[in-house]
Amino acid sequence: MRRLLCILLCCMGLPAWAAHGYALWGNLKYPEGFAHFDYVNPQAPKGGELRLVSNLRTSTFDKYNPFTLRGTAPAYLSALMFESLLIGSLDETASGYGLLAESVDVAPDGLSATFRLRREARFHNGSPVLAKDVKHSYDILMGPHTSPAYKTLLADVAGLDVIDERTVRYRFRLPNRELPLTVGGLPVFSHEWGQGKSFDQVVMDIPIGSGPYKIGPVRFGRDITYVRDPDYWARDLNVRRGTANFDRITVKIYKDNTARLEALKAGEFDMMRFFSAGDWARRVTGRRFDSGELVKAEFKHRLPSGFQSFVLNTRRERLKDPRVREALGLAFDFEWMNRQLFYNSYQRVTGLFGNTACQAEGLPSDEERALLAPWRSRLPDSVFGPMYQPPRTDGEHSLRDNLRRAKALLAEAGWTVQDGVLRNPQGEAMVLEYLDSNEGGARVVLPWIRNLEKLGIRLQYRAVDFALFQQRLREFDFDIMTIAFQGTHNPGSEYADLFGSAAAKTPDSGNYAGVSHPAVDALIARMSAARTEAELLPACRALDRVIAHNHYLIPQWTAGTHRIAYNQWRLARPEVLPPYVQGEAWAIDTWWAK
Repeated sequence: MRRLLCILLCCMGLPAWAAHGYALWGNLKYPEGFAHFDYVNPQAPKGGELRLVSNLRTSTFDKYNPFTLRGTAPAYLSALMFESLLIGSLDETASGYGLLAESVDVAPDGLSATFRLRREARFHNGSPVLAKDVKHSYDILMGPHTSPAYKTLLADVAGLDVIDERTVRYRFRLPNRELPLTVGGLPVFSHEWGQGKSFDQVVMDIPIGSGPYKIGPVRFGRDITYVRDPDYWARDLNVRRGTANFDRITVKIYKDNTARLEALKAGEFDMMRFFSAGDWARRVTGRRFDSGELVKAEFKHRLPSGFQSFVLNTRRERLKDPRVREALGLAFDFEWMNRQLFYNSYQRVTGLFGNTACQAEGLPSDEERALLAPWRSRLPDSVFGPMYQPPRTDGEHSLRDNLRRAKALLAEAGWTVQDGVLRNPQGEAMVLEYLDSNEGGARVVLPWIRNLEKLGIRLQYRAVDFALFQQRLREFDFDIMTIAFQGTHNPGSEYADLFGSAAAKTPDSGNYAGVSHPAVDALIARMSAARTEAELLPACRALDRVIAHNHYLIPQWTAGTHRIAYNQWRLARPEVLPPYVQGEAWAIDTWWAK
């Protein structure tokens, strides 16, 4: 689901004429009839194999249907097998071009978007991609057996009409710059896939998509191979030229990070993206690196920094008070951790929209104040002052100062230390649980646990297997955990799933913190309804302030590069890194075999 949101955010805008693509705030970079995207090699040879390691934290998969709630689908299946009406360009922040659709026509009032399908578009079984397939896909995604995030994302879509065999029209409940691009980014699959079954029973049925790859050899618990469709319908289309260059993409599965790293060194696969600073600095070594077969490379990107954070579940009684939540953040010593654990390789996350124009800074503007004013009595006074900055422990600041401030906040909230234990007026101890499924997570959390002990707070570290971790997240059965939220340059209605009041009450939504605040709902609605960038920016910056000053999240860290080790004897890559692409996706889409 998170990958779907990322794809949707790369797409289009609201012109009032049929066009080959959309530009959200201005002109498209690529004109009608362009030859190919600038970041691909249009002469890249086809053939060979790309051997990857699964980017999922599960050790196997048990279904081929990536859309249903239960079970786990193989890594990269959605991206390789399913396509959408529109596809984003990876060197623009807000654009999209026709893939399954040859043209898009958004009504002047913004209340509908009409897509005309390409006659040449075909599913893997040879059937044409028709309007009835688009309608079937939309109805299934809005049905009871898929993630509720789809329902939240598409809440303002009134319906989908089949105009003729190759034309569909989405109707919207209100004008919204995002909705044409949102529906344009939805996956489309054949109505024949799992025909006659309830969608939750479509488990091991081979997907009938239209993407460049099909499922090939499978060894459950070990690997899955996707094979390039030699009859792929879009192989000569401009938005696909220079992509899907490997005949085979094999994704291997390992039980843990240590096994993955040792397998890379042994030459069992060709590339791996690294998220551990310790691994990157100390353990990415060996004979194949010494010989030059494997190389380490850091590729600088311009992606939003995202907001990887400790998430505080405000459904829990002990975490309802924002003063308690702020106190927990004051005990987190990022500067010490960055020196001692991360080799100074990270920067602190400061809000929802880092590295984008939406990032709030300094004092709120007049426009931001106007949006916040109706909710002044329900917001902390600090929202109307300088933008929140996470506490520091360097320079003029120290951990001792932060803990002293935290102790004062806890006292204001009614929590005092009694015999070394923080208790409320009823004598109940402040005991919290940190839920994790990452075997290396304890190393990061233990310094925070030690600091919290100085406040009389007991934070218990609880490691569970990933299946149980997912189940507990779906049911919001946790106190504190970590999520790496992806950022975006153009936020909108998808933030209702992350922070909206309705999502807070919906199991399996993305609102893990349980945020339920009318100001947040109003600002997300304002972001979604913005018709120009000038309307968007005050709304997203105001939202940034409200979330930060209510301390629903404790910001963690981010990096400005993709850290990738790859086999340069087997793989070749384009000269240009598109600035808005994830590391693995760049290789899958545009690299080729030597």
